[in-house]
Amino acid sequence: MFVKGVLLGLAIAAPVGPIGLLCIRRTLHFGPRVGFATGLGAATADAVYGFVAAFGLLAITQLLLDLGPWLRLAGGMMLLYLGGAAFLRRTALPAERTPDAGAAAIAGAWISGVVLTLANPATILSFVTIFAGIGLDGAVIPPSDAAVMVVGVGLGSALWWLALTTMVTLGRRRLSRAWLAWIDRIGGIMLLAFAVYAFAGIRFDGAPTVPGP
Repeated sequence: MFVKGVLLGLAIAAPVGPIGLLCIRRTLHFGPRVGFATGLGAATADAVYGFVAAFGLLAITQLLLDLGPWLRLAGGMMLLYLGGAAFLRRTALPAERTPDAGAAAIAGAWISGVVLTLANPATILSFVTIFAGIGLDGAVIPPSDAAVMVVGVGLGSALWWLALTTMVTLGRRRLSRAWLAWIDRIGGIMLLAFAVYAFAGIRFDGAPTVPGP
């Protein structure tokens, strides 16, 4: 159960998305601790969604889906702000002068990772579908196994963000100020594109229904 959870966490975290862009950008500008904190926030949210799915909490799942349009709106607004800030950033610190991050910056990065991941309630449907498809939902497995699965999901997701942060940190010193500025512009455009995608997916005429047991 633990190994399956780790693999599932890796699979869910690995695809490139707004959290990945933020993790890369923040690692380049503010150091690996801020970058990893961003990814760790996403891993925390993945574990929360995994907990809801693994224990078969259908009422909570349906509530999240009902709130989906508002969550997507909040996430889209946050992405719009982050994308605009990245695109309009005038200066970029040279890689060798990346400052040490304080506790406030690390906490803020973690919170933004949690909020942005929770703002995509479609993730809960992914967990429910995957767990049900492999027979790992709360209706058929003991609570202890479900708990081990959830811990594995969170750890697997965190391992991916640790690996990504480490790779970016190792390559950071090879980047000049000009390259960092271009990364900001490209990353900002991509974050704005994710914001547009979030807004385009908002539907207030009804939410999906979670599959029954």
